[in-house]
Amino acid sequence: MTSTTHNLIGKLIFTVFTIGINSHSLFAGVDNIAHQAKVTVSSELNSNFKASGINDGIIGIHNKGEWACEGETAVWGYIRYPWVQLEWTSDQIIDKVILYDRVTLDEHIAGGTLEFSDGSKITVTAIPNEGSAKLITFPPKTVKWIRFTTTDGIGKHVGLSEIEVFPAPQMYPDYVSWVNPFIETTRGRYFFFVTGSRPFGMISAAPVTRNKNQWGGGYNYNSTEILGFGQIHCWMLSGLNIMPTTGAVDPTKGEKAWKSQFSHDDEIAQPGYHRLFLRDYKTWVEQTSTDRVSFYRFRYTEATQAQILTNLGGHLGGITMKNATVTKVNPQEIEGSFSTVDRLWGGPKDVKIFFVARFDKPFKSVDGWKGKTKLSNISTLQGDSAGVAILYDVAAGDTLQMKISTSYTSIENARKNMITECDHWDFNQVRNDARREWNQWLGKIDVKGGTPEQKIKFYTDLWHVLLGRHKLNDVSGDYPDYTQGKRIGTFTEANLNVRTLPKDKNGKVKYNMYNSDAFWLTQWNLNILWGLGWPGLLDDFSASLIQYADNGGLLPRGPNAGGYSYIMTGCPATNLIVSTYMKGLLKKAQPAHAFEVMKRNHLPGGMMAIGKEEDLEFYTKNGWCPGNAGITVEWAFQDWSLAQMAGKLGKKKEKDYFLKRSEGWKTCFNPQQGLLFPRAEDGKWAHNDPLSGAGWIEANAWQGTWGVSHDIGGLSKLMGGNDTLCHKLNYANQPGCSNAHVFNYAGKPWLSQYWVRKVQGQAYGGITPDKGYGGHDEDQGQMGGVSALMAIGLFSLQGNTSSTPLYEITSPIFDEITIQLDPNYYSGKQFVIKTYNNSQKNCYIQKAQLNGKPLNNCWFTHSDFAQGGLLEIWLGPEPNRKWGTTNPPTSQLTAN
Repeated sequence: MTSTTHNLIGKLIFTVFTIGINSHSLFAGVDNIAHQAKVTVSSELNSNFKASGINDGIIGIHNKGEWACEGETAVWGYIRYPWVQLEWTSDQIIDKVILYDRVTLDEHIAGGTLEFSDGSKITVTAIPNEGSAKLITFPPKTVKWIRFTTTDGIGKHVGLSEIEVFPAPQMYPDYVSWVNPFIETTRGRYFFFVTGSRPFGMISAAPVTRNKNQWGGGYNYNSTEILGFGQIHCWMLSGLNIMPTTGAVDPTKGEKAWKSQFSHDDEIAQPGYHRLFLRDYKTWVEQTSTDRVSFYRFRYTEATQAQILTNLGGHLGGITMKNATVTKVNPQEIEGSFSTVDRLWGGPKDVKIFFVARFDKPFKSVDGWKGKTKLSNISTLQGDSAGVAILYDVAAGDTLQMKISTSYTSIENARKNMITECDHWDFNQVRNDARREWNQWLGKIDVKGGTPEQKIKFYTDLWHVLLGRHKLNDVSGDYPDYTQGKRIGTFTEANLNVRTLPKDKNGKVKYNMYNSDAFWLTQWNLNILWGLGWPGLLDDFSASLIQYADNGGLLPRGPNAGGYSYIMTGCPATNLIVSTYMKGLLKKAQPAHAFEVMKRNHLPGGMMAIGKEEDLEFYTKNGWCPGNAGITVEWAFQDWSLAQMAGKLGKKKEKDYFLKRSEGWKTCFNPQQGLLFPRAEDGKWAHNDPLSGAGWIEANAWQGTWGVSHDIGGLSKLMGGNDTLCHKLNYANQPGCSNAHVFNYAGKPWLSQYWVRKVQGQAYGGITPDKGYGGHDEDQGQMGGVSALMAIGLFSLQGNTSSTPLYEITSPIFDEITIQLDPNYYSGKQFVIKTYNNSQKNCYIQKAQLNGKPLNNCWFTHSDFAQGGLLEIWLGPEPNRKWGTTNPPTSQLTAN
């Protein structure tokens, strides 16, 4: 969340565009199935070059794991080219084959024909001679076998190092396979693409292709070079960049010297796993992780002096690393720490990160560098612009494994994290565990029907929803506290204070502490979606935010490393905590205490108006924040939410106080424009341009007016009625986040059904590297949350903060949606949504039933959801203007 991102309130898209969805343009989470096939070949050179080398997983190693034919030649050239066939025991639906030639330059298959059991053929030309990948993609084919017949080559004993075959979406075996991490990675932020992480894991590792903080930083699909593998991709946190190179690289020359070419053709990216080939170093790199440990497996295809660089200095993402310390613990382990400073958006000025790195084989030596000085055979290192190089002599085919654990509290805790979570060297076990965990989390919402592209996008959305925010606490429960200190603008000068989380009787922490981008406007995405599929997250994050306030007095907007960043505006934590409580999910914090924390933060000196106490006092007295309609709308909604909780707790005085404050937005209504506008302190309009962003937070009047989710009825009255409101909202408007759902509160739910479908497809429907989130700032899953909610046809305009939390219904894109209900929070087992006559054309609800009884409202309550049940929706091509026209109740509370 930044002051330069597009506005989450409206996310208006003024240009309707067509998204060219091509499911064959990139590949991500699906696994190679060639190893499951029986291999037959025209001939084998000898026992060292058998057919089994074709699908053994050993790629690009000279004379190892290769197949070569017994060549037959004549004086005029080849008379018989070889063939190889892969056959499965059952039909497979495939859409991608990769061929790897033998790496020798003397024997080369240059081209051939790929034949399929369905009778089709594809001509393959220009196969690389040095053994790098030749990617062949095609529309899905159902086959029992494939055959590659050579038609051109050089040398006598030609052959292949490997064939990889990948299933089409119709054959995807699990939820992880549907996730495509590459979606919109041409513009994602530094922490947008993280393949080396568990759900909300402390470790958030991924390759780095562009070293910048904002859009296009971190991993960018357009890049062709790897700059390293960072272990931390968080909100205003990054660091510990490793890079496997060879001994010829001079690390004092920086990332320009150690970077390497790579290709997407042989790359696999999944939640919890990543594979790519560093072409400059002829090295395969595989990455997986536990919650707090990165795990790497390097496979060398040539004999060389391997050099594993660990860079602990200079700029990486949004921070600068300095004050590095490294110590060689034993011949297979190093430990150390470094400071992270120069955060782009504020936060604690200096956050210390501790680490332990282990290798599965003893080092040949440990070298280092500091600035432009190279150091040999070191046991310790200190300084800025520094790092270490671990050296090995490796033969072709050798593997080397590396584990890295981190901590924000101490080296000792970093080591405990590693010992507890990964005290072994079984890479495949960790990868399989990561996949199993991701499948469990993603599988909380199961969808059927829709197109393959829609399903790919849906589970990629959920991946983002469950990925972007990361734990700070160690397995011991220790966590960093940087809340105590002097605030300087958006920064805090604070020293590390190590605290320990409360634990249950079994010694398990009761909740986690998190690093997170701002919760600004999460009432329209994460607060709703987490509560549906993962209610424990709302409980956990609520307790974490309250703990921040117990430590430092303030409820964070975007908590950074155990401290405050002061990013964005208002007190967005209120919406999250209130929604948790109103849905009956607040179990890890005391409601009365939570309320007092929020109340304190809505008053002068609290986070709501920190540094703007005079503006808050003016707002309390007069109704508007001087010069800013956006802040006025935000404060009003947060006050309204807090009033709901006060009412439920029986706190009449506080309920009346905050409910009255929540009505102040009306003072910003400009009757001449029919929209909200910023007012100066003297009451005059600051300007009269509805498209100007002045006096708004990442918005304008056309976007921000609809943000008064708590009182659409009041807005309608000021505008002159629902017809006028709907005409304004419907005009040239393809709204994103919440706006499409406003029609449900204005007597015309069919317009919500239409626009939600339209926005979901056009703004959030892309699955290419450049399209997927409408070019908007994904903000650690917030746009993914909007997209997912639109896809399943549920929303809550008030973010589940009303006295009776409810869900508005729109038009799901899937035929069946099953939400598994968490038994720790809900009495029911499942909530199922079934649609009938669903199609792209049939987007309008004709009728609905809830648990077999007619449902004439366009909404149902959270208590209905919590008990489990079946929501059935019949769809058609034309609106049913009689269904669902009764507006959802806003609140039973009134100010006395």
